[in-house]
Amino acid sequence: MSGQQLSDRTHKFLNKHFSGESVDYHQIISLTFPVLIDQAFIILLNLINTAMISSSGVAAVSAVNMVDALNIFLVNVFVAVATGGTVVVAQYKGSRNDQMVSKAAAGSVSSVFLLSVFISLFVIVLHNPTLKLLFGSAEADVYNNARTYLIGSGISFCGIAIVQAVSGVLRGIGKTRASLALSLILNFTYVLLNFVLINVAHMGILGMTISINIARYLGAACAIYYLVKMETSLHFRIRETLRVKWSMLKKIMFIGVPFAAEQLFFNGGKLLTQTFIVGLGTYAIATNAISASIAGVFQIPANALSITIVTVVGQCIGRNEIDDAKKFIRSFIWLASFSFVVMGILIMPFFYPLVSLFAPPAEIVDDIFWIVLINTLMQIPLWPISFITPSGLRAAGDAKFTSIVAMLSMWLFRVVLGYILGVVFPFGILGVWLAMDFEWGIRGAIFIKRYFGKKWYQHRLVE
Repeated sequence: MSGQQLSDRTHKFLNKHFSGESVDYHQIISLTFPVLIDQAFIILLNLINTAMISSSGVAAVSAVNMVDALNIFLVNVFVAVATGGTVVVAQYKGSRNDQMVSKAAAGSVSSVFLLSVFISLFVIVLHNPTLKLLFGSAEADVYNNARTYLIGSGISFCGIAIVQAVSGVLRGIGKTRASLALSLILNFTYVLLNFVLINVAHMGILGMTISINIARYLGAACAIYYLVKMETSLHFRIRETLRVKWSMLKKIMFIGVPFAAEQLFFNGGKLLTQTFIVGLGTYAIATNAISASIAGVFQIPANALSITIVTVVGQCIGRNEIDDAKKFIRSFIWLASFSFVVMGILIMPFFYPLVSLFAPPAEIVDDIFWIVLINTLMQIPLWPISFITPSGLRAAGDAKFTSIVAMLSMWLFRVVLGYILGVVFPFGILGVWLAMDFEWGIRGAIFIKRYFGKKWYQHRLVE
């Protein structure tokens, strides 16, 4: 086959599966590529950060893993509201109503920021009872490190909230390159400061908390500057965030509140699962932390697709192009599955050099290997239907259904089955991960059934 024939076939394939009435595959690639780079940097830099803090000992990496489970639980609440902003902005962008796009942007930033202030105060004031309730069985040095890291994380929440809100707005209007730039500023600053404060100054957990605050507030400052001074198409003014109308907040919250509730229950289940792991000992916590960091690398392309599809489907729904929305969800699911195959082939042969970055105790290396291998195989069919599908449904306004399903499947399957396999039966940390894979399958099957119906695209957020 000649190069020209291959090029023609590729063009025909991409045009068939990734082009629609108002968007072609070139535009989708230009949307996805910056998000892909963003996700790659976030995951890889997180991996590097975990490796760096590992130099401070098992207690330090265990503390970071424990608190990050709580951080994800809390931060995803305002990330969920930011996603509501993304959906509303995308749908107004699709309907070509620029004035309402600007109002939706202001509403998203203000609502996410106010929510983050509340969550930040909650964490700082109640850090001790929270840690005792969740991780009271942890060893003393792990607990002390966790307290320092939790307070520092809480202080940084308002910074990351602004970055997430602005990034959500930018993704909604298709400006994923600007969102990427903000993410790179934040994450590179974080890693650079971590290297200086952890590896050079040997400040351990305290150094990490200082790094995360400087990086997040620098990112927030850059985000606001970009909206006000550089993204002129939005006509964004800071004073507009102080007088957002309830009708706009209602649209954002229609998506954001169910998703926030989902994140609370979903990540609450993950947090409860984390308490199972704490009870299994410090080695189990470290095994889980390292396995999760490596598994995150496999998910980089698929995560990028799950973020991009919100913009793509949201704008399709705004233009009332239902058939295109259906096609893109289907195509993204298959592409995500293929990405897991490719990532598995590329990464698994280098497992041992990769895991050595974390300097794990020899006793847990085999456990990490089996967790990563089994999860790699399970992700191929199960992750896309469990995460790509609801992202597409939510972009169409079907937030309540997707959130209820995610909450119920988490608590009925992952939490209960995780306890049975991980604690009651002798599978330990592997049992907890097997329960997660099983829950993906149940949840994904329900979402696929919803996708083949009509109710998910009959919501009307914008006129």
